Amino acid sequence: MGILNGKKILITGVLTDASLAFGVAQLAQAEGAEVLLTGFGRGLRLTQRTAKKLDPVPEVLELDVTNSEQAAAVSAAITEKWGSIDGALHAIGFAPADCLGDDFFAPEWSDVATALEVSAYSLRSLSDLVSPLMTSGGSIVGLTFDATVSWPAYNWMGVAKAALESLNRYLARELGPQDIRSNLVAAGPVKTMAAKSIPGFTKFEEKWQESAPLGWDVTNTEGVSKACVALLSDWFPQTTGSIIHVDGGYHSIGA
Repeated sequence: MGILNGKKILITGVLTDASLAFGVAQLAQAEGAEVLLTGFGRGLRLTQRTAKKLDPVPEVLELDVTNSEQAAAVSAAITEKWGSIDGALHAIGFAPADCLGDDFFAPEWSDVATALEVSAYSLRSLSDLVSPLMTSGGSIVGLTFDATVSWPAYNWMGVAKAALESLNRYLARELGPQDIRSNLVAAGPVKTMAAKSIPGFTKFEEKWQESAPLGWDVTNTEGVSKACVALLSDWFPQTTGSIIHVDGGYHSIGA
């Protein structure tokens, strides 16, 4: 029996088999969970194609977290299929190109607002969707990139991640009385489709591999997957509002 045996999990953010969310979905299934995936827009077909690499092949629901009608449709589909849900993975992030790169002052508010809505506020939107379906309690897990410091080129996405990390603490406070936990996993740099959009990403790779006490492999998502699955399970019943670092220990190193 796996640690997610009998659990029903909604997983966002699967685009390719290099996606962090794909690794979580794959391990969640191996640990006994039933999973549903979501995708939207031009990425929906990618999600549907990648879903075929999972066994069993999960259903893919269309969900743009900024679209209340789609959120309602996903809620109805989950209710019809499962009746209730035990966990959800938030692996959602986007920032317009001007929000990343060398010029922190380049983007207008409209671009910054998009980054904040999609990369931070969406955790609240997803929680709105899944928390009423967690009739016996549950676990919401999100992915972040350490926002306690500033990073070169990450710019407004870093600001959005800081908002995400603060929101996680408030959700833990609000949802705790319903026995719903909210936690984040702060992953080190991994070669995903999202990472390719960050200018100078190779600098992150080189520094991490050099300095992380446990070392770091930018192509290995196993540690992140295991942390997320553990948090989605019943093995962390008293942990909420927390950020678990899966970065080879890089966050603990000053120099």
